[in-house]
Amino acid sequence: MSSFNKILIANRGEIALRIIWACHELDIKTVVVYSEIDKNTLPVRLADEAICIGPASAAQSYLNIPAIISAAEITDAEAIHPGYGFLAENSHFVEACRASKITFIGPSAENIRVGGDKSMARKLMKRKGIPVVPGSETPVLNDEDALKISRTIGFPVIFKASAGGGGKGMRIVQEEKDLPQMYYMAQKEALAAFANGDLYIEKYIPDMRHIEVQILADNKGNIIHLGERECSIQRRHQKLLEEAPYMLADAKFRKRIGELAIKAAKAFKYRNAGTIEFILASDGQIYFMEINTRIQVEHPVTEMITGVDIVKEQIKLAAGEPLSLRQQDIKFSGHSIECRINAEDPERFIPSPGKISLFVPPGGRGVRTDTAVYSGWTVPAHYDSLIAKLIVHGKDRKEAIVKMKRALNEFIIDGIKTTIPFFLKILDDPDFIKGNINTHFLERKKNGNPS
Repeated sequence: MSSFNKILIANRGEIALRIIWACHELDIKTVVVYSEIDKNTLPVRLADEAICIGPASAAQSYLNIPAIISAAEITDAEAIHPGYGFLAENSHFVEACRASKITFIGPSAENIRVGGDKSMARKLMKRKGIPVVPGSETPVLNDEDALKISRTIGFPVIFKASAGGGGKGMRIVQEEKDLPQMYYMAQKEALAAFANGDLYIEKYIPDMRHIEVQILADNKGNIIHLGERECSIQRRHQKLLEEAPYMLADAKFRKRIGELAIKAAKAFKYRNAGTIEFILASDGQIYFMEINTRIQVEHPVTEMITGVDIVKEQIKLAAGEPLSLRQQDIKFSGHSIECRINAEDPERFIPSPGKISLFVPPGGRGVRTDTAVYSGWTVPAHYDSLIAKLIVHGKDRKEAIVKMKRALNEFIIDGIKTTIPFFLKILDDPDFIKGNINTHFLERKKNGNPS
């Protein structure tokens, strides 16, 4: 049982509802904050208390730190769970919580600061002997500086936003002549997304896989991992479909990458739940990529194969409880796949907001739908287009693929366009079925779609 009596949830949509579930199962009262346009959402209805903190604009509501802190104070909430996105990786928000004597359910402000500065994180990893992709030690000064480094490490290279995430501020440069243009495009995007145009540069590794490891850490320095996830199905560096475990992993690989993740987490002096992300090169070399200092969208696939409720663990760890699990307690069972169902045109990948006339999620053994959507609800145009996460669990990858296809075909969402047809194409693709995937899987397919 957690020592918190009441937790405020500073988020919206499916992740807000997911946190409400965990809190209520721990017998903890919940408060949600919401924008005016989210007045009729399920989190507002199902939380014990709800407070409107501003208009639809995220800057005036879900990113409004004074309003969120005030909501916590007037409702006597002892802790705040940020979910993912919005303020989840904002160190100033963590410090504001601490100044108000409110527990932030997540890592420390220092964890977020160092983890969010990719250049600093790379230097820390190198110092601790964890492999990183060759690249700049500090943000590049200009395109001329970037060109000098690129000539040293060799093309192709990739620009990444030092303060970035979600694929923003990233550009691959195949040839020297393209570098100035790509530098300024990446810088402009980074400035728009993060108000910080600093870029660093890395050797680009083709045919790579994106493999990440879920970790849990208590306040005593004890750290365990919950296995790895395969996140290579991406579009413009944004994940679309995730699996656990990595389909080609054996006990030796899992031990190796798990130990690297724990070593990295210890180097950060990490606390609470987090994810260590790695690049897996075609030659089997593992490189540290970044640390995500929050709960991730894809956490359910790990929950499905381990039976561990990661959100409940977050809450317990934030309350100061020691890890209740040891590494040898973590057992892996079967295979899980998650599809991110977005309100988007599946051909053009542009948002498709509007009223959902009928919403009927699939069911059956081993099928889970994380969503806050219901029939008659209108998808607003103001926020991310994710409306549901469909997760399945099978005895092996083959069964999980079949089950996901069945569930997608049974998922009824009328009134808007969604990415369901897109996922059905992926699941039927021979390369995907064989596991012949990498982060350029979609680019290898005609018009960006597997066929």
